Amino acid sequence: MTPRLYRLALALTLAVGAAPVFAEGVLAQLYAARPPAGSSFVRVVNPHVGPLRAQIASGPEQEIGPAVQATTYAIVKGNQPFDVRIDGKPAATLQVAPDTFSTLVPRRDGGRLSFSIIDDSAGAQDALKAELRFYNLAADCPSGQLGVSPTGPVLFPNVESGASAARAINPVSAALAAGCGAAVSPVLPLPALQPGDHYSLFLTGTADAPALRGQVSGTDPYSR
Repeated sequence: MTPRLYRLALALTLAVGAAPVFAEGVLAQLYAARPPAGSSFVRVVNPHVGPLRAQIASGPEQEIGPAVQATTYAIVKGNQPFDVRIDGKPAATLQVAPDTFSTLVPRRDGGRLSFSIIDDSAGAQDALKAELRFYNLAADCPSGQLGVSPTGPVLFPNVESGASAARAINPVSAALAAGCGAAVSPVLPLPALQPGDHYSLFLTGTADAPALRGQVSGTDPYSR
């Protein structure tokens, strides 16, 4: 595993288990089991209004959408097939490259379910800052934007449909809004982030009625 991916995996694990970490102390984390080299991290995001249940490989089944947009990252073996189940039924068998982070976006074409894969591996590497990653998952929105509301800077000016972009920020309080063209989502307050946190922002809805939701990213715990 590359140093950047190792730091990200450790930061995400700390974020998803913050309360036990403080209870057990730093030494418990130092000696916790870690995924072997070549491991990859995969999650499912639900850009639709109706909730669904998703399970990746042997990870836990999780309900996503609309309150919680994405699962935690499941740990899989790079270059080896893993199964994805949606609502308790087999949906796909996929594989990803080693030492990567990926977000799977389910889409229905008629009655058939397929997945597009967004590569989350490239991103902020500054452990003293937080990372924002913005996803354009809105329907019929060729170019999504996200900025500080109402008149602050544009953080992500031009993110293509089905793509994401990331940047490091100093952990600060802010209100964000996203949109497509002239249509803008309701404002979303940015939560209090800590250095090393990774926060995902999902532009969903349609080009005429965009919606913005966010959540802190996390990984499933690893055990040998």
